[in-house]
Amino acid sequence: MSGAQAWGFTDDRGAERGADRVPRRVVAYVRAGAALRDLGVTPVAVYGSGHDGGVLDPAKGGGLAAAGVPYVGPGRALDEERLRELRPDVIVDVTYDGKSPYALDEAVAERLGVPLVALSVGNELSLAAILDRFGALAATLGAAPPIGFGADLGAAEIVLREAVGRRELTVLALSGAGRDQVHLARPQAWPELARLAELGVRLLDPGPGPGANWLTADWGRVVELGPGLVLFDSREHATPPYEVPVGARLAPWNPETPPSPAAYARFFRDLAHAHTG
Repeated sequence: MSGAQAWGFTDDRGAERGADRVPRRVVAYVRAGAALRDLGVTPVAVYGSGHDGGVLDPAKGGGLAAAGVPYVGPGRALDEERLRELRPDVIVDVTYDGKSPYALDEAVAERLGVPLVALSVGNELSLAAILDRFGALAATLGAAPPIGFGADLGAAEIVLREAVGRRELTVLALSGAGRDQVHLARPQAWPELARLAELGVRLLDPGPGPGANWLTADWGRVVELGPGLVLFDSREHATPPYEVPVGARLAPWNPETPPSPAAYARFFRDLAHAHTG
């Protein structure tokens, strides 16, 4: 197209992606797509992970459903012809290891001749750095920063600090895996939990054992740790808390919160309310 602006972006694997014009049709992993939607870039469709089924998980979808963004199923089971029909200019995924996209086989994008961008959501980056990277990608895709961009997150962090100062609670983050098993989060393995610790939240470490991100145990371990507040995984594939200390408060936590300032501002405010409510 005459006069079209060239586009380029280096993702968090160090892969340089480019096109002769700015991509307009974005297909994304649901977490990335929800973040981009918050940042002013609405995907034409989103896909899920191996945890997801044929229906968009409302805990992960953010504002996608309200915006009418279709969900086309888990990425690893995605029909390539269906993806081709969407005519994507770029595919956006996340990466936890800095090497591979999480939810879609990169060979699929290569066969379609579509650039795939993978942004890190692992603990090698701080939460602030993760949010900055998604903001940078959105900007290259033509998004203008939303009004008050970042300010609401800063205000929410102040609210949370104040809540923690008024009432001190120990907090345990977990993901239910049935009546006999639970995955207990290691706080420093999760950028948002590490940020909560910086804000004064007293997060409990589940203790030694296998697992870089989670320690898998039974529900009795939750009672032994004695948290005053339990952050439970609210995604559809996780089970509800089956056993917690008497009097412990419960609050939902989405380990795949969209990496946008708006989404984390909501989470921090909800957590502040759970702390003091």
